[in-house]
Formats: sequence, structure tokens, C-alpha cells
Amino acid sequence: MTRDLSYYCRKFAKLNVSRSSGVAPNKPILLLSIIELISQGQIRQNQITLSAELIATFLNLWSNLEPVRQPNIGLPFFHLRGDGFWYHYPKPGFELLINSHVKIRTVSALQQTVEYAYLDQELFELLWNPDSRATLTGILISTWFSDKTQQIEQLLQVDAFQEIQERLRSQGGKVYQPEELEDEQTSIVRDAAFRKIVISVYEYRCALCGLQILNSLGQNIVDGAHIKPFSQFYDDRINNGLSLCKNHHWAFDRFWFTLNDNYTIVVADDLREDSPHATPIRAFQNQSIILPAHEQYYPRQDTLEWHRQAFFERVA
Repeated sequence: MTRDLSYYCRKFAKLNVSRSSGVAPNKPILLLSIIELISQGQIRQNQITLSAELIATFLNLWSNLEPVRQPNIGLPFFHLRGDGFWYHYPKPGFELLINSHVKIRTVSALQQTVEYAYLDQELFELLWNPDSRATLTGILISTWFSDKTQQIEQLLQVDAFQEIQERLRSQGGKVYQPEELEDEQTSIVRDAAFRKIVISVYEYRCALCGLQILNSLGQNIVDGAHIKPFSQFYDDRINNGLSLCKNHHWAFDRFWFTLNDNYTIVVADDLREDSPHATPIRAFQNQSIILPAHEQYYPRQDTLEWHRQAFFERVA
């Protein structure tokens, strides 16, 4: 059978959904979310991960289209493979598990075992074409949400993850209550939003060494690191963040260096370094870190004091 636009229109109209307590909209909402990220240019390869952007888009659509049942993107992300055009690429060591009949349906379990999902290449190419993408979107809406066409069209004009980032940035970030962190989906979105805001205010550079590497997919080399650990303080205020490259993030979390109140660097005395192709951490002693352009995002003094105290307790 030729896998052309007509073939996938039939597939989208006859998704294998649960009907035990009414038609479950999980699969159509996931597909609409993926199509939206493709149209925004956020999905550019036929490799679909459980990213914060995808989760935020799914949750936004779900909250408006299915306000009664609780959302779980893990369900359609797993079960869509039964519809004949969706597949899982396993992480190393999980090949047998992925190919077995074990049901992996939580976000954390899927992230642990699945590198990414991918579509039939024919379908992915159709979704890259604006005309065929509009046709397939129309099939999903008319089949599964015929009474909410205008509402969905409005929702699909919203970049849900970007809106979350902009709201948090305008507030300077947020300190959370433990009960706000019980859902792993919203926690993934929260964590990613914090980290992306932090690295953006540092212009995607490591605050210690100044390293900046970006590619055409929008990927970069730096992390948004918490100064006071989130697991203890639930503090996602932007001024509790530092933009650090992978090596220096790892070192900062292990108190191999810390910062004075004037943002100069203090390096542990017990490091033994051999760094023939990079600047050793010791060379940054007493230098100032790179700071954001806006003072409101400078690392807060109480966060530096906490980290410095932990640093000196470690080296004592």
C-alpha cells in the first residue's frame, strides 16, 4: 500500500484510542502538539523526544480540550506505536525491553529507556510540507474535536513553552511550594524554563570560562545551574542561576570553586589538573565571572554566601 497523504489521512481518522470512558483524546492531542512544533521549526529532524517544549504544548492543548481527565503524555507517547507509523529508538541497553510487550507509560520511564520516537519518513516529510500538514491537522480536528475547531486554531497559534518562559522572566523566576512539584510533567517544563532563561541572560556563555558554542538546531554547550540546589530550596529565581559549561557546572556542583560577594572566583587548593588543551580551573583564581547585561540577574548575595559556606566546609 502506498503511504501517501490519503493513507495518513485515514490513519489519523482511525487512531486506536481508548473508549472505555468516552473517547480518550491522548493520541490526537499528542499528534497536534508534534505538528505544532514542526510548524514552529522546533522539531527539525525525525527524532521526537519528550522535551519540555512538547510537554508544555501537550499540556496546554489538554487543559483546554480535556479539562476533566488528568493529562499524561506518556500514554500516547507509548501507545501510538500500535498505529503503524510511530516507533521508538531505544537507549543503549534497553533494546530488548523496548521490543518486548512491557508497557512503559510514565514520562520518567520513557526518558530512561527511549532515546526518541520517530515517524514513518513519508509521514514526516508530509508534515514538513505546509499544505499536507494543514490537511492532516484538519483531519485530526474534524475527526476528534469537531466542536472545537475555532478554539484549537487559536491554541495552535500559541507557543506554550515560550509563554511560560516569558511569564517567569517577567516575575524574575519563582520559589515553589513542594505540592507544586508533584507532577513530573510540569516539573520537567519548570526545570527547562528556568535553565533556558538563565543561559539566555548570560548570552549562552559559560560565566567562568566564556565558552559559547551554538549550532543550527539551537543547541548550545552551557547549562543553567542552580547556585542553591533546587532539591533543597525550590528556588527558581533567575538570580539563583549561573550559566556554566558542562565541565564547570559539574565542578561548581562539587564545590571545586566558588564565588566571593564581588563575583571573583575562589578555587579549591586540592585540585591536581592536567589540561593540555584547555585553561585549567586554577588559572581563574581571583578573576571575575562574566555577568549578565542586567544587574537584576546577577547572582544573589545569599546564594553566593550559601555556596561559599558549603565550599569552605568541604575544604576544611
